[in-house]
Amino acid sequence: MVNKQAAQTTWPDGTNTSQQTALFNEVRSLQGQQHAQQAEAAKAAAAKAAAAKAEAAKAEAAKAEAARKAAAQKAAEQAAAARKAAAQKAEETAVVKPSGSPQQVAQQMLSQYGWSQSQFSCLQSLWFRESGWNVNAENPSSGAYGIPQALPGSRMASAGADWRTNAATQIRWGLDYIHSRYGSPCGAWSHSQADGWY
Repeated sequence: MVNKQAAQTTWPDGTNTSQQTALFNEVRSLQGQQHAQQAEAAKAAAAKAAAAKAEAAKAEAAKAEAARKAAAQKAAEQAAAARKAAAQKAEETAVVKPSGSPQQVAQQMLSQYGWSQSQFSCLQSLWFRESGWNVNAENPSSGAYGIPQALPGSRMASAGADWRTNAATQIRWGLDYIHSRYGSPCGAWSHSQADGWY
């Protein structure tokens, strides 16, 4: 009668086939676990890297937003400073209604053109020669009129409808003319001395 029991091979280390198979299976199991652990570690590392990248992007966005806000704040402060400076300049250069004699009126207006009071001596001499500071002075030959001797006198209407009788209106027109043509009363006086007119 044949023995149907499977033959067992004995290995040099004293183990048999069944034991070797069990060891092999155990090794494979350990390797599978190791691979699973490595995959899990790689997945965790990738998740950590993604989180770090997202955090860095968030920090960069926050930094950009802070820079934008700072720039907007600076622009707002500069605009406010510009408005304040403009308002202050407007207040400083606001036309104050002059009063007194024609000479006093002219002295009060000098600062509106950025001129110092030292310019008044030139203006005094210039308009004394032209009209004697007389509001109604009229040149019979040329028709020049008023304190600044505008030619024709009606040119002074650009400074006010009362140009015929108001010294302040005539002086304002005359100072505008001097400012645009000669730069200053002393510039106009120098021209008048050299050429006899301005």
